[in-house]
Amino acid sequence: MDNLQQLTAGSRVLLSGNEAIALGAFHAGLKVATAYPGTPSTEILETLVKFDGIYGEWSTNEKVAVEVAMGASYAGVRCLSAMKHVGLNVAADALLSASGTGVKGGLVIVSADDPGMHSSQNEQDNRHYAKLAKIPVVEPYDSQSAYDFIRLAFEISEHYDTPVLFRTTTRVSHSKSVVCTKEPFKKIDENPQFVFDPEKFVMLPAYARKRHVVVEERINKLKEYAESCVLNEVIEGDKNLGIITSGISFQYVREVFPNASILRLGMTYPLPEKLIREFSTGVKKTIVIEELDPFVEDIVKSMGIEVSGKSFIPITGELSPEIVASCACQAGLLEWEKKEGTVSEISLPQRPPSLCSGCPHRGLFYTLARHPRRRKKMTSSSSNQISGGLVITGDIGCYTLGAYPPLLGLDTCACMGAGIGHAVGMEKAGVDDKLLAIIGDSTFMHSGMTGLANAVYNKSRITVVILDNMTTAMTGHQGHPGTGVTASGKESIPVDLEEVVRGLGVQKVKVIDAFDVKTLGNEVKNAIESEQLSVLIVRGECPTAKSCLNTSYAVDTNECTRCNACFRLACPAIQHRGEEVYIDPGLCVGGICGLCAQVCPVGAISIPGKGVAE
Repeated sequence: MDNLQQLTAGSRVLLSGNEAIALGAFHAGLKVATAYPGTPSTEILETLVKFDGIYGEWSTNEKVAVEVAMGASYAGVRCLSAMKHVGLNVAADALLSASGTGVKGGLVIVSADDPGMHSSQNEQDNRHYAKLAKIPVVEPYDSQSAYDFIRLAFEISEHYDTPVLFRTTTRVSHSKSVVCTKEPFKKIDENPQFVFDPEKFVMLPAYARKRHVVVEERINKLKEYAESCVLNEVIEGDKNLGIITSGISFQYVREVFPNASILRLGMTYPLPEKLIREFSTGVKKTIVIEELDPFVEDIVKSMGIEVSGKSFIPITGELSPEIVASCACQAGLLEWEKKEGTVSEISLPQRPPSLCSGCPHRGLFYTLARHPRRRKKMTSSSSNQISGGLVITGDIGCYTLGAYPPLLGLDTCACMGAGIGHAVGMEKAGVDDKLLAIIGDSTFMHSGMTGLANAVYNKSRITVVILDNMTTAMTGHQGHPGTGVTASGKESIPVDLEEVVRGLGVQKVKVIDAFDVKTLGNEVKNAIESEQLSVLIVRGECPTAKSCLNTSYAVDTNECTRCNACFRLACPAIQHRGEEVYIDPGLCVGGICGLCAQVCPVGAISIPGKGVAE
């Protein structure tokens, strides 16, 4: 929504949770915003950079994002750093250090958790970071609370000299609800400056020991604040059942238990112990309903209060009104009958994820699929593994979709930047296979450079392939240092991938056209057979990042032998109509790609009127 900046107090507007966070931060006097793109957090910075007076950047990674925000905070301005839940793992070092130093200007760190793993490799519960760092965690439950709570989070940060962890989940981040705006705050400090204070900002052991005492005193003050703050609210109802809940779970509880007494927690660490005791003693039975870990439940139990929750509420995956109702029914808390025709009852067609039509990564995976691989899982009785085959260690990005059949292009995938380390580790363990690590251009900038430097330093002989589609495609085409385009769309100085790789000490570096199958095959073969560390930069622009109005390729049914070689590309545009093979013109990106024409052994695929691609 491009007109958010013009909203006045009392305006009513439909916003997603992420847009509401951005608007609330803007109205709170935010000055500096940093982030690394990651679903479900991405839209926060994309919205913030539209506001005048806010500096916003896509940082190289989440750790850098928090460190830049810390620096801005030390200078006295309000700042925010946003990331998805696994990004906080990368930023954990900076987060815990920020807890020790405290802040000057308000510092809010947004962690967008992903229960159900819609676009993530795990569903960790980042409330645990607040307990570890001894900082407060604030949780909104809809767009209005996201707008209100983010404003309050800055006040908490400055008043208690602490970073604040602002935790959302996918449904809060992406669901839309009405937000009623309030009067914007005045800018906190129009003339920022850093004030010399080494005992606060220089964490030498002698100073850090003193700051640890401050942190412990601070958490006790925050416990007192939690007892009466507006973030936590008791909703009076039937005294037979009291439910403690937070975040999106509150919405499900209200739907399933409209008459129950509810303690809705907006601050889930530290918890308001007195308020919880008063609430639980005022009802006959107390339960906790929360997604993922029994974070609140365990703390309440440690207080000696009899409470249940995860004994009947799932500890994995997203909750929903249907799941809450069904589990509560099984636990004897509710009489509920599943209604026919609900979403959970409807059998929806499955749409497996795949690389987009015209994806520049497809040619590499097609090439790698032609090399001998270990195809079977090792068992105690199996001895027919291929020795000396190819092991492909992967990473996080669009290219991770190459792991699916028929490409089967990845053997490992753990976290950002891990693929290079995995390959080096296997090599040093004595694996006799050829080892190839795949990483994207954005991920390489994020956390691949250190892995490659390690490979050079430790004389590794692996092959590293950097898939350069010139954007951060998986999260919506955000910039990164290699693109030369900032978060606000301004041109900058692009970091040259080839120069970086050579600067790290790699001597054998090749840049290859991603859509040239023949050259790809030759260069991959040469690299994996080499006895030295090799890096291939496979470059091709992401077709969804630009308008692709090319004429579609088509199959000459008279020439096609139905050998199905083109289907090994796993291109969504190539389809069957009965026994006939055809290319969907609505999906094909035509002259941008041409891989299908290159792999067809009989030349049956071409752009009508232009002939077969060479």
